[in-house]
Amino acid sequence: MISQEQPGARDITAPASNAHEPRYAIYYTPAPEHPLTVAARTWLGRDAFAPGVGTADADRAAFVSEPRRYGFHATIKAPFRLREGTSVEALERTLRGFAAKVQACPVGPMRIDLIGGFFALVPVQPLPTLRGFASRVVEEFDHFRAPTDGDDLKRRMGRQLDEVEMTNLVTWGYPYVGNRFRFHMTLTDRIPDDQRAGMQARLKAVFQPYLSEDFHIDSLSLFVQEHRGADFVVRSQFALKGIASLKAAV
Repeated sequence: MISQEQPGARDITAPASNAHEPRYAIYYTPAPEHPLTVAARTWLGRDAFAPGVGTADADRAAFVSEPRRYGFHATIKAPFRLREGTSVEALERTLRGFAAKVQACPVGPMRIDLIGGFFALVPVQPLPTLRGFASRVVEEFDHFRAPTDGDDLKRRMGRQLDEVEMTNLVTWGYPYVGNRFRFHMTLTDRIPDDQRAGMQARLKAVFQPYLSEDFHIDSLSLFVQEHRGADFVVRSQFALKGIASLKAAV
């Protein structure tokens, strides 16, 4: 499990002048040819595996802006800039080594749920092993993370965070880790109350045929955002437990 450092135990903020530096994230997303990935690609109007491919449907563009920008995924380690003295190549080598020794983590069948006003795919039966797996990734790769910049810290502090989430933000750069982690794959922006029933029906029509599978986190993907405001895209994907990289590093 992740140890809880006290706030202020290390330099947590960096100057807010890093908007042009790339950010990286360790996400789970199924393989590009998986039916769920294909359905999400159509729904979001973008393919995170193929930058520039896809067009957002005008009818959906207004309520998929955030998941479209981040790409179809479940957050394992949230976006971060690289710490000085590290490199993306070193990060990928470490990811490759991690994947070679770690078993795939069960997720099970999924369902469509409403989380804080937005719709996402979540496990039908949340498994404790998911939280432990995510915590291990957060901890083992944190030495690659640069201190959180001032703008990002202020943005996240603007949300209603409890004491544990504030400690997580200070310690790990993200509030929803450890016992606050919840596996989810976001499908929409926040939806007004009076539109939620209709939206849920639309989502079921698109995704329900693909949710009964016994899903596993069987790979980890390194996503990159070249500059703040750009779309996140898959840079490389590594199958767990000794299987070769599914997508070679660029």
